[in-house]
Amino acid sequence: MPKFLRLLATLAALAIVLGLFIGGAQPYAVGLFTPPWDKVAHATVFAGFAFILHAGIGWRWGWAVLAALALGSADELHQIFLPGRQAGFDDLAADLIGAALGVLLASILKQQIRARL
Repeated sequence: MPKFLRLLATLAALAIVLGLFIGGAQPYAVGLFTPPWDKVAHATVFAGFAFILHAGIGWRWGWAVLAALALGSADELHQIFLPGRQAGFDDLAADLIGAALGVLLASILKQQIRARL
């Protein structure tokens, strides 16, 4: 992968991390997504994060999922200290499912690209 694309992927992953911790700490984040859409939002964000780590930066799928799980855990711990926010294992489960789907999609796309080359 070209260095420029890897740099863009790294910046995108960093943007997700900052969005979770800075954006998620803002008062408007309380109740932004109502159930069950909050789980869809969790899965989507973490699918994107894991996809970027695996396909964009080149991390092995296991490391990408583990990093997404670590980020999800840190985000849930962070929410304990935010007014109006709640931490939950159900959110962490949605993060893990999203991360697994993200690396699965990245793996499939990488296989298809290799097959065409």
